[in-house]
Amino acid sequence: MLILRRWYARYGSKLVWAAVALGIGWFLRQTQGAPILELYYWVSRPLQSESPELLQKRLTNARITELEQRVVELERKNEQLQKLLGYFKEQEQDVIVAPIIGRSPDDWWKQVILGRGSRDGIKNGFVVTGIGGLIGRIVDVTPHTSRVLLVSDPTSRVGARISRTGTMGVIIGGSSRIAIMRFFEKVPQVNPGDTITTSPVSRLFPDGLPIGRIQSVDLEKGPAPEATVLLTAPINDLEWAVIHPYLSQ
Repeated sequence: MLILRRWYARYGSKLVWAAVALGIGWFLRQTQGAPILELYYWVSRPLQSESPELLQKRLTNARITELEQRVVELERKNEQLQKLLGYFKEQEQDVIVAPIIGRSPDDWWKQVILGRGSRDGIKNGFVVTGIGGLIGRIVDVTPHTSRVLLVSDPTSRVGARISRTGTMGVIIGGSSRIAIMRFFEKVPQVNPGDTITTSPVSRLFPDGLPIGRIQSVDLEKGPAPEATVLLTAPINDLEWAVIHPYLSQ
């Protein structure tokens, strides 16, 4: 009996606390921690500066703002589709409208992926335009997608002509909406503001497609005079494109 008393005096309190801990653990497991959540609510309630009504009002206003933003975005897309539909109807030959489904930030000005492919009749070499003018041409096709080499790609070369004078040259992409037109003539007839279209002697593009507008001219540039060109197609924020069944000659 003396040994038992000594053992209880030494370990009894620990045994009691262990039993209490086990009991609390069992209780919390059975109640899914609900008492702690309730305790947290009542402790933190005095710290909450907003009433439930004010909080609900804030949430409602946030939801209204979200819906308003969605309406603005839908109106923007509807306006763009209406313009695209008008552009589509203006085309004299059969064309294919395709959505932009892929674009890499690293190659933003070099290429885009369209959601149309060989099953839609797309082939390598087809020309791609949009509202404003030339976008590029198809360089790779899969059954459901196609890749476009953009006119803004530094490796792109497009035969071009000044509409006002007929002066010819080549458009070189500049990784932005600003491109370079390098002229074939030593003294080209060109002025800022002149419009540029694809050349009638180009083998990659049909004649007369809008490309851009002259911004400035450098007649002293070597080895040939150059001009900076603002591309008229909104290549930086494309969402749709029009594919023309044109093959290189």
